[in-house]
Formats: sequence, C-alpha cells, structure tokens
Amino acid sequence: MESVLKRDRVVVLGGLVAITAVAWGYLAYEAREMYQTGVCHCAGMQMSGPDTRPWSAGQLLPLFLMWAEMMVAMMIPSAAPMILTFAFVNRQRREREQPYVPTAFFLAGYLFIWTIFSAMAAFAQWALHSTSLLSSKMVSTSPVLGGVLLIAAGVFQWTPLKNTCLRHCRSPLDFLMTGWREGAVGALWMGLSHGAYCAGCCWFLMALLFVAGVMNVLWIAVIALLVLVEKALPAGPILGRWTGVLLTTWGVWVLFKGVV
Repeated sequence: MESVLKRDRVVVLGGLVAITAVAWGYLAYEAREMYQTGVCHCAGMQMSGPDTRPWSAGQLLPLFLMWAEMMVAMMIPSAAPMILTFAFVNRQRREREQPYVPTAFFLAGYLFIWTIFSAMAAFAQWALHSTSLLSSKMVSTSPVLGGVLLIAAGVFQWTPLKNTCLRHCRSPLDFLMTGWREGAVGALWMGLSHGAYCAGCCWFLMALLFVAGVMNVLWIAVIALLVLVEKALPAGPILGRWTGVLLTTWGVWVLFKGVV
C-alpha cells in the first residue's frame, strides 16, 4: 500500500491521461461521423441540410451528455496541476499518519461543477436552435450573436472576476493550503470550489463554441489550449489579455460585416 501511495503522482497522472484520451477520442469520432454522415450520434440528431426546425425537449439529455463529454476532454488537462497537487499533499499527510482521502473525491467535485455547466450549455444550445440562431451544424447563423459573443468574451478577459478566478486556478498549493478541509466531504467541497473558480474563469470562452461550431474539433482544441496556457504558463495572464483584444477585434469585424 505504501509503495502505491509513493507512486501516486504517476498513478493519478496516468488516470487523468487515460480519461482525457478517451474523451478526446470519442469527441473526434463523433465529429467525424457528423460531418461525414450528417448524423450526430452523441446527440441523437440529424445534422444534415439547412433544417432549423425546433428540437424536441427530449433532445436536451443527449445534448447534455455531448457537452459533459466535451468538458471532460477540455478541462481535465488544465485542472491536472491542481489535482496532482492535491494527490501530493494527501501523500505527505499519509506519511505523517494523518487522514488520507482518495483523489477521486476531489475530481468528482470538480467535474460536478462542469456537469452543471454542461446542463446550462445544453439548454442554451437547444434554445438557440429553437429560435433559428444556431444551425443544424451547431454553428451560429447570426452575425449579431457571433459578434456579441466574441466581444463579450474578449472584454471578460480583462475583468476583475476573470483575474480573481484565474489567480486561484494558477496557485494550486496556495488554494489547498488556505482552503483545506478534512475528510471525503471536505475533498469533495474543495473540488467543487476549484471547479467554481475554473468555470468562472472560462465560461465565456466556452460560449465561443457557438461561434465556430460546437462539434468543431479544431476550435475545441484551440479553446482548450488557451485555457491550459492561461493556467499553466508564467505568461498565461498576459497572453489571455491579448487574446481578449484579438477576440474583441474579431467580434467587431463580424458585427460590421453582418451589418453592411
């Protein structure tokens, strides 16, 4: 048991890599099937043609599952430093004969926040499609919607809320040392707390999936990479602000092009 605990970093990292690889693999498979056959199997819907008829309420569940899978693929890599730090702190506590909590409790709390976000995003997509603002290919049909989302995401990159949430996400050890809670419930609560900061930091970027396509794997990868860079690299916050300038400029151009 002790030898396994001392290899916890490798064990936890291997588990995170495996989960992420499966999620990305399935996401790529579904995207390829959708663009080749016109059918989104994960959402259980026909995606071919210009059909923008309202989806039924029964399609909210498959939409939710699609978003939940995407959030796992996109967010676990950027959360890995925090999760690995939690595992490290736990190992140190176990070596000092203090209570030990499986890292899975922390991960469960983190993913629960993104599960809630997935439900909200699925409803937003369902509503946008029902009002013909989103095509059957899950892409915005309105330059106003696309431009506003881009400008809002760009401006958000410079807000105090973004900076506060990002600061917590970039300081795993400080976050755990100042907010440590004992037991399985405490680990779950810490995961929920970190997930909330993470969602507060990234939710506007996730809304950009409506601009270039919810199942556009390249666009998904770009956003996931930006989130990772913001959280992991020393120059992440600076790059995030410059990305905000780029997004705002792009949004203005989209709006101008749609009006003239």
